[in-house]
Amino acid sequence: MNFYCCSRLSNKSLLGSLAKLRPALRTAQYAQSASVPKISFKPYEPPKDEHFDLKNERLNRPMSPHLTIYKPQLTSLLSVTHRAAGIMLSGYITALGVGALVLPNDVAHYVTMIEGLNLSPATIFLAKACLAAPLGYHFANGIRHLYWDTAKGLTIKEVYSTGYAMLAGAVAISLFLAAL
Repeated sequence: MNFYCCSRLSNKSLLGSLAKLRPALRTAQYAQSASVPKISFKPYEPPKDEHFDLKNERLNRPMSPHLTIYKPQLTSLLSVTHRAAGIMLSGYITALGVGALVLPNDVAHYVTMIEGLNLSPATIFLAKACLAAPLGYHFANGIRHLYWDTAKGLTIKEVYSTGYAMLAGAVAISLFLAAL
């Protein structure tokens, strides 16, 4: 079969007809006749490295548009304060740990020093409440998050109601701890 096809292609009549088409193919202007625009190719240029902040400044974009568009909501405020309370508790633990390692005396000595200041009971209660507030808030909001992990209380109405209940619980826990 291959021999037959090769011998047929080598036939002079077939090659002669192809030779006649060659000048016609050179003069044809297909792109202009079909009203298709010519395509010109440019060499590739890698994109310029521009810092994200500089690009936003050049385009006059605001720094944080979500802060200017949306009004503060209970859910977002509770989320931010939950993180802040966690950071404060980490600071407490770090300060107590470093203090226990570095300070020369034990805790009883420093408690005696504070008692020697003769502060009013209201001042001591307020100081203890300020120290207990992050713990009470983070604990109450942690319980709320555990409740959410059971896939309950996730509608907007329930999220707001549990948020207000959590705030009341955080105040109660903080006052209880300050009263000890």
